Amino acid sequence: MKQLDNIKLLALDVDGVLTDGGLYYGPDGVIQKFNSADGAGIIELRRRGFQVALVSFRDFPATRRRAADLGIELLSLGSDKKDDALRDICSKLSIDCESVIFMGDGLMDLPAIRTAGIGACPSNAHPLIKAECDIVTKKTGGNGAVGEVADMLLESMKNG
Repeated sequence: MKQLDNIKLLALDVDGVLTDGGLYYGPDGVIQKFNSADGAGIIELRRRGFQVALVSFRDFPATRRRAADLGIELLSLGSDKKDDALRDICSKLSIDCESVIFMGDGLMDLPAIRTAGIGACPSNAHPLIKAECDIVTKKTGGNGAVGEVADMLLESMKNG
């Protein structure tokens, strides 16, 4: 596996990565279910000064609320060109895309996975995505996969 020592940003797709990919419709629109273990990993990364971004095709109020709860300010929501969104975020942070892990699960994520220094995905990602990724988690999207990557990053910080 590629080294995690030089990673400065964890960029995440939302649906299928931070959630199980299900879209729950209620009278007020879409409701999303997030995993507390993923949130705990993100909070610990943020506490240590690590940057986290959300890059998603959809822009739901629930996603914005979860980002706010986790202290994630780097958002590119409603973005169908995730590689361009990732480059914009990197430019804003004055970092190289090689110092990014992008975690996605679907074909729309492939350009961003290829743009990032390290590609990651949950175990239930599309087979073509899994074939492209440096990290394939044991856990599925919305069920601790992001927490698993966060733990890897936290471990590399401890050893770095």
